[in-house]
Amino acid sequence: MADLRLGGMVTEDSGGSGPALVLIHGLGGDSNTFSPLMEWLGGCRVLRPDLPGAGRSGLRPGRAGLKGLASAVRDALRAAGVERAHLAGHSMGGLICQHLAADTPESALSLTLFGPILEPAPGARRALEERAETARRDGMAEIAESISSENVAAASGDAGRLARAFVRASLMRQDPTGYAWHCRALASASAADHAAIACPTLLIAGERDPVAPVATAETLKGRIGGAELEILPGIGHWMTIEMPGRSAEALTRHLDGVRP
Repeated sequence: MADLRLGGMVTEDSGGSGPALVLIHGLGGDSNTFSPLMEWLGGCRVLRPDLPGAGRSGLRPGRAGLKGLASAVRDALRAAGVERAHLAGHSMGGLICQHLAADTPESALSLTLFGPILEPAPGARRALEERAETARRDGMAEIAESISSENVAAASGDAGRLARAFVRASLMRQDPTGYAWHCRALASASAADHAAIACPTLLIAGERDPVAPVATAETLKGRIGGAELEILPGIGHWMTIEMPGRSAEALTRHLDGVRP
């Protein structure tokens, strides 16, 4: 495992000669969002960026909005010598993947969206702006407590406690300024041109996801030609943490189906 650095953005690179798989985290996450899946992905060269302003990557406010985040990922892949890759993302990271696959379809081998979202509705945009202000004014403690308790639906017991603790820790580690910037980027985001997405696409939805409900995934399935949908029972928004084995199984099965 090596770190690639480009303009303050850090990308973990597993190395290897297999096909490139890019894993893009969502709002409040970092490269660790996909750590529970890594043992199943040994046949790929896995690249896990910390988006600018998240994890170990410095904020790059000159790149505006969600398109700016997508551009930063595209530059990192180019610097790593990756011309074509499988794209997988969680939540906001999945929206970034949608834009990458639509804007440069020749570079996308496949698309996997965990907790897939569309452009935010007006009410969600206002809530994201308010959350950005809370982060800037008060820090991350209140936000971390709220998201870890409301967005994780894993069963009670040790599995649920660990999932909620992981999500809370992920939020607590965020730089408040970077998190607020991501909230505003998502609040102003537009939908990708779904008709331009030409690669095989898998949507993975949590049955009890309050952020990206199954209905949203079904809408996306209707917009992306040939897309498949898998619903994980009893799971909330952070499926790679709540149900990593099933998440990895769905991802690897999808990759196996589209590899040359």
